[in-house]
Amino acid sequence: RNRLPFVLTSDEVPEYNILYVGQQQEDELHCYVFDIAPKTIEKNKRYFQGRVWVDDHDFQIVKTYGKTVPDIRSKKGENLFPKFTTWREQIDGKYWFPTYTRADDVLHFSMQEVHIREIVKYANYKRFGSNVKITYEGKEIPKDQKKPEQPQPTQPQK
Repeated sequence: RNRLPFVLTSDEVPEYNILYVGQQQEDELHCYVFDIAPKTIEKNKRYFQGRVWVDDHDFQIVKTYGKTVPDIRSKKGENLFPKFTTWREQIDGKYWFPTYTRADDVLHFSMQEVHIREIVKYANYKRFGSNVKITYEGKEIPKDQKKPEQPQPTQPQK
């Protein structure tokens, strides 16, 4: 399972160590701040590790900062995850939904380091429907087009 954006359900709470860090103002919201990490990591399961800001009025997650764990390193390849921040807003005065996620991190692969920058904007929430627009370097990619060619990693200089 993917962990972008992070959602913590009541069923998943027992899987995490949750440490109260304090209180903090986040924009106009007064928040409780928690550090969370998985208690154990089960094979083939993804978790979130990082910091969570919870609104002190609705007790909803309004911001997260952290990453999906564990990174995957095997003989078949590597799948590393960047640290990301997600902001949420109250939609229709009732539910808190992610509206913006940003990652700007360096992934340390065995062959090389890769700087990754990713922005995801969530908008126009509707019940039972969605529209997706993918942009690459500021230009929209048509739905029927393959993803842009990526440069291939090179061997590090010794």
